[in-house]
Amino acid sequence: MPKKSSYSETDTREAWERFVSSPQEGDRAPATVREEILDSWKRSMDLGVDAGTQAASRVYDENQLHLRRERNAALRKAASAAFKRLEPHLKEARTILILADDQGVVIDAIGDALVLDEGQGIHLALGGDWSEKAIGTNGIGTALKTGRPAYVHASEHFAEGVQTWTCAGAPILDPFTQSVIGVVDLSGPPQIFRQHNVALVIAAAREIEIALAEQKQVERTQLLEAFLMSDYSRAHDGVVLVDQTGRVLFRRGLGEDLLSRARELSVGHKLLPKLEGLSDQDIPKLLPLSVEAEGIERLKLEGVFRGAALFLKDKRPRKTGETCTIKPRANVAERQIQIVGSSPKMVDAIGLAERAAMANVSVLIHGETGVGKELFARLIHSRLPGDKVPYVPVNCAAISSDLIGAELFGYTDGAFTGAVRGGRAGKFEQANKGVLCLDEIGDMPIELQPYLLRALEQRAIYRMGDNQRRAVDVRLIAMTNRDLRQEIEKGNFRRDLFYRIGVMAITVPPLRERGNDVAELLEHFSQHYADETGRPAMTFTDRVMELLLRYQWPGNVRELRNVVQRFYLIKSDPLVTERDLPPEILDEFEDGTEESLQHILEGHSGDLESIEAGAIRRTIIAENGNLTRVAQVLGISRPTLYRKMKRYRIRKI
Repeated sequence: MPKKSSYSETDTREAWERFVSSPQEGDRAPATVREEILDSWKRSMDLGVDAGTQAASRVYDENQLHLRRERNAALRKAASAAFKRLEPHLKEARTILILADDQGVVIDAIGDALVLDEGQGIHLALGGDWSEKAIGTNGIGTALKTGRPAYVHASEHFAEGVQTWTCAGAPILDPFTQSVIGVVDLSGPPQIFRQHNVALVIAAAREIEIALAEQKQVERTQLLEAFLMSDYSRAHDGVVLVDQTGRVLFRRGLGEDLLSRARELSVGHKLLPKLEGLSDQDIPKLLPLSVEAEGIERLKLEGVFRGAALFLKDKRPRKTGETCTIKPRANVAERQIQIVGSSPKMVDAIGLAERAAMANVSVLIHGETGVGKELFARLIHSRLPGDKVPYVPVNCAAISSDLIGAELFGYTDGAFTGAVRGGRAGKFEQANKGVLCLDEIGDMPIELQPYLLRALEQRAIYRMGDNQRRAVDVRLIAMTNRDLRQEIEKGNFRRDLFYRIGVMAITVPPLRERGNDVAELLEHFSQHYADETGRPAMTFTDRVMELLLRYQWPGNVRELRNVVQRFYLIKSDPLVTERDLPPEILDEFEDGTEESLQHILEGHSGDLESIEAGAIRRTIIAENGNLTRVAQVLGISRPTLYRKMKRYRIRKI
């Protein structure tokens, strides 16, 4: 984007006049006109736009405009928060903020009342058609056409009647398909020209995309819950849920053979046309030839038809606990990974991860310690096309704040004391054309966060000690066990970075919320360690199974794995009884006496969260439920104690 000083109204006006009078002559003199503007002028000319047009065309039929706004209700709802936040800053600032749909028609507008009135004269108002084919080069239509932010100033507009305006537009992308579904635009008289106008509309567009993703996730969860509450959910294994637009939201129990034959069943793919108006007899006829439905159930939310469950034929038997597999990475000596779990929340998270792999967006994976967040990052990576896509993990908490910048962005020779001679490429460059996985993103130093944001926005980095711009194409996956919204309020995390990395958010459920997944994981880990040690698989008494299923698992899947590994390390016989269980599991259900730290640690699964939870339980018992005393004994504040009790599901006695 040019600086203000680089724009000459006289030169641009002369170039425009030469172009519209003789396009070939204008093509030979591009030095005074930005390349993207000249390309748009050419498109406008090819489309037959009259350069002397004084105003955009307009949708005058109120019913048509109403239907158009209704059709874009989700987009307008997603934009409402950003518009409401910005509106107070636009009043008396000679500026208006506009929302246009995927055809360039204005569906919402706010801002300075005088400018809104002036916009009526050129139909820069509700119903105005600002596509390039209607009015030529402009911030809305050009952003819509190119799919990139567009800034059009004064005589850069193709139509003469709008050359007394300046505008900056940014496309709004569907968070899952990445198709352009609208444009947010900032417009006003040329005097409002500011370099950061483009940054403002880009930020607004990203905020709208995040709100859209959250809307889709809520709707997806509601549809999934509506399906799971139906009688059909337990009667069929092979299921595909589609929303009212015909897009796949969720799938379950489909064999690899069926999936390999029908790529249309991928989460996020538009499997069917819009369901409204289709009968139950029409839907099976519209499915791909490789997919056969043996039943259909329409799903309603608050009495409104919002989607459908398709029950597919698939003769392959489904193994207990099988959800999805992750192939080994190229040139890495590792086994195939299997994500075990069939609980609704787990299947929902897996479906989101598979959808994220289809969309080139940043992903934020949130979950407690030990839930397996890294498996979801690997799952997304494994679903990307190509066998040699880089996967570069970085633990932000394991690198000192002084070195993390060099680790991420690299450095040149002599950039700092101890730097390797000749310099070194950073993780961003290593992950080019692949995945950069930032674990513990909440621990990234606040002073480094602007540089990460800039790298993600500009898709380029600068090595420490170097001014050379290096383009990188990196798909970011960030992981954290912290509540980043709370960290924002504390001043530890930047709000703009949160919006940038959280275009798609995946919450990995804690083990205590996964129901019978505990039994499936127990069997999976038991078989794994049996194979590893060459011993028969352990068997568990009914009482042990009862306790393991009821235990809250503060250390989640990692703690369960450690418990199973412990059985294979200390037991000589294959039968696991109640007395073989670690103390923290028994203490979940039995009142115990105060024990020494040595006793707590002996035979323990080794998970720090379990040790902490056990210590809190014992102190509560020792202090007869006096939480003030418990907090004093443990050396923590009462709010911290309450938070930890809630986290570990500890009840007050």
